[in-house]
Formats: sequence, C-alpha cells, structure tokens
Amino acid sequence: MNRLMFVFVVILLLAVGVVACGGNEDPAPTAVPPTAAPAEAAAPAVAAVPAGDAANGQTLFSTTCAACHGPAGEGVQGLGKDMTHSEFIAGLSDEELLAFVKEGRRIGDPLNTTGVDMPPKGGNPALTDEQLVDIIAYIRSIHVN
Repeated sequence: MNRLMFVFVVILLLAVGVVACGGNEDPAPTAVPPTAAPAEAAAPAVAAVPAGDAANGQTLFSTTCAACHGPAGEGVQGLGKDMTHSEFIAGLSDEELLAFVKEGRRIGDPLNTTGVDMPPKGGNPALTDEQLVDIIAYIRSIHVN
C-alpha cells in the first residue's frame, strides 16, 4: 500500500509540474517568423522617446537650464558647457541624453570639466520626463554641430 501511495504522489507531482509549466503549449517565438519578409526583419526600431515640443522646451530651458548654459545654450564660463557646439550632445541619442539629464553630473565625475555640479534635472526635480524630452527637443534645435 505504501508503494501504491508513493507512485500516486509521484504521478500527482508530475501532473502538477506539467500544468504549472504550461504543458504542451508552444513557447512564444523568439525570432522573426519564417513568413516575414526580409524588409520587416530589418525595419529600424522606433525610438522610445518621443520627439518633444521644442517651443515648450525653450520655455522650460530658459527657467531651468539657462542660468548655467546661457539663454541660447551658448554656455556660461565656469558654470555650464556650450550646448550649441557640443560633441558630447551630438554623440548621444535622445534616450541617452534624457538619462544623462535625469542623472546629472557630479563634481567628482572624471568627465566633469567645469568643476561645478550639474544637478539631476538641472536642479528642478519637478520636471517630468515629458518636459525633459521637450527640453531635449529644444537643445537639438539649437545644436549646430
């Protein structure tokens, strides 16, 4: 009787394991379906960050960023870098620039060449991601490099 009970418990555990793991269901495909045309497979990824509103960004820039980066993003000696000719800005995607602005750059960062903190969100923690994206759209509009 103990052996029969043991076999029953093993079968029950196997059945529960199969149900818990999804049984015979096919896993979600991880590659492009074979029926997809090559053009679909090579389609560029859509940017995660929307383009933003440069006009709204200019207003936000003037109240948050201009004190260090100048009213037109030309930079302020000893405070903030020139954003109009910045290789750093040119080298970042909008998503990377958003992450940078949200994080800021501390004095101790080896890449900080001003010796002044760039606080997260330019020192305005109330700025939303959407507003930061608007500021980035404005920065892109003044960048000539």
